[in-house]
Amino acid sequence: MALIYITCKDEKEAVKISKHLLKKRLIACSNMHPIRSMYWWKGKIQDEKEVTIIAKTTEKNYDKIKEEVSKIHSYDVPCILKIDAEANESYEQWVNKEVNQ
Repeated sequence: MALIYITCKDEKEAVKISKHLLKKRLIACSNMHPIRSMYWWKGKIQDEKEVTIIAKTTEKNYDKIKEEVSKIHSYDVPCILKIDAEANESYEQWVNKEVNQ
């Protein structure tokens, strides 16, 4: 199982990306959280409000998720991270069922 961590400019974009990945059956679930991010961009430190997606999926879907998110994301350099995860058996079975339809 894998968690995919994606930062977005706002909730509207996070919902758009989440729905896109859900409709393509690449993820089973998406959680969205408001965050404050600080980072270097074009020689300056940025301090921005963003929304992060934590999506639950399988390891095998990561490359396709990166491809799909990159197509529709507003950022020049979107953050799309895969985090290896271990879940309780019933939850992992549910995720596998939802993304393998």
